[in-house]
Amino acid sequence: MPPHHVPLDFVFRSRSKEEKAPAAQAPVTDSKQPRDPQAPKGRPTPKRAMAQSQRRSVTNTPTTRKEAAKRQRDERRAQMAKQREALASGDERYLPARDKGPVRKFARDFVDSRFCIAEFFLPLAVIILVLSMVRVPQLQNIALLLWLIVIVLIVLDSVATAFRLKKRLAERFPNDNKKGAVAYALMRTLQMRRLRLPKPQVKRGERP
Repeated sequence: MPPHHVPLDFVFRSRSKEEKAPAAQAPVTDSKQPRDPQAPKGRPTPKRAMAQSQRRSVTNTPTTRKEAAKRQRDERRAQMAKQREALASGDERYLPARDKGPVRKFARDFVDSRFCIAEFFLPLAVIILVLSMVRVPQLQNIALLLWLIVIVLIVLDSVATAFRLKKRLAERFPNDNKKGAVAYALMRTLQMRRLRLPKPQVKRGERP
């Protein structure tokens, strides 16, 4: 029986169809990542936004100890500059901790609104010192007497100021912490008015 011959073109066509079939049946995948339905249109997804914020924080983080120290110095200078401005303007936001709070502000206003003998201590001390250096017995005796008078007047005035201020604080701030406020005010009386920090915010004779 003569052998059956299969046409060559039929064999090649069948092979080419079998090779193309898997490629045609393979699912078409989208190269783009689907957008998160919770993310607003035109904005990055939450995961992408978190990654961007992490990249920014890594960029802003100092990489060396020298850079970290320089940044701390710059921040300290900026804070000190804000405190100086606050001491001149009375801005409560940037005042040092010892000057913050309504109790300390009232204590400052109470002192600044009245005359205190203690604020003239430095100029009087200079005058008394000059008189005591003059080699005249009478002047030296006068200087010693003036010195005693000034000390006694400062003590009496400070006691009266402390008593009045303590009473006013108890009336105005019954539930606030008033610890150290009277001593804070008395230390302020030892400074001349124009040299006080924070700067006085009330006039003399004005009721705080």
